[in-house]
Amino acid sequence: MDGTNVSSQGHFILLGFSDRPQLERILFVIILVAYLLILVGNTTIILVSRLDSHLHTPMYFFLTHLSFLDLCFTTTSIPQLLYNLHGPDKTISYTGCAIQLFLFLGLGGVECLLLAVMAYDRFVAICKPLHYGVIMNPRICMGLVSVAWGCGIANSLAMSPVTLHLPRCGHHRVDHFLCEMPALIRIACVNTVAVEGTVFVLAVIIVLSPLVFILISYGYILRAVSQIRSGSGLQKVFNTCGSHLTVVSLFYGNIIYMYMQPGNSSSQDQGKFLTLFYNIVTPLLNPLIYTLRNKEVKGALKRLLLHDRENGKG
Repeated sequence: MDGTNVSSQGHFILLGFSDRPQLERILFVIILVAYLLILVGNTTIILVSRLDSHLHTPMYFFLTHLSFLDLCFTTTSIPQLLYNLHGPDKTISYTGCAIQLFLFLGLGGVECLLLAVMAYDRFVAICKPLHYGVIMNPRICMGLVSVAWGCGIANSLAMSPVTLHLPRCGHHRVDHFLCEMPALIRIACVNTVAVEGTVFVLAVIIVLSPLVFILISYGYILRAVSQIRSGSGLQKVFNTCGSHLTVVSLFYGNIIYMYMQPGNSSSQDQGKFLTLFYNIVTPLLNPLIYTLRNKEVKGALKRLLLHDRENGKG
């Protein structure tokens, strides 16, 4: 060990799945197809929510932001992963790694908080329906989204520099496919207990607190639902809330496993595949979950397709 920091060398080596060359070729095809579907699916949700006036409601305003986040979230790492899987070059510049880490932490934090905001929107819609238009007015909706973005970026501003400036004594081989915080902490050549403790505390604030809020919101929602007698009303509640709960389960399950364990005790291979899951599978499934279970989105898609077809005939 030469005692130099990685910043002086100017790059990291992302080992990724290089110990399994046969798997790399299969993963390249699967991830490329999944990434293209993510781009198409989430872009469709954004366009439909913007173009159809029936969907100009707080719920779809937040859903649009969630789809935009998913697009950004995957784009922070997937192009670099595809490049590394396609050939022998596994390097990423120090600057590129810093940008990737900052965006990955920031956008992940924003998504945690945005899912809590969406739970609050469902709580108000179901538990306080007569006051919904007043409480969830455009100004409040924009304010809630701004707070989510601000807190996510603040979290990243706090943790990214600390992680990047850890002494590494010349180590620059990262046993991961992206510059993720736990993987970068592992190659430090100093005691990282204090940093890991800070990560845990911030994870409680950014990850666990919103999850607790979501669970409390759905506790009130369940109590309100138990008093609904209309079958169609129950169906609508289950459709919208079921979609959101499915997304929350997929996203939070992996995030908690990765960041809420003291010392990051999960194995490195486990960590890679879990990160791949919430970086690929969750953004891929989100549009499907919200379209397949949601009659309003399906209706909007049909209206837009019929409108385009009529214009084509005209």
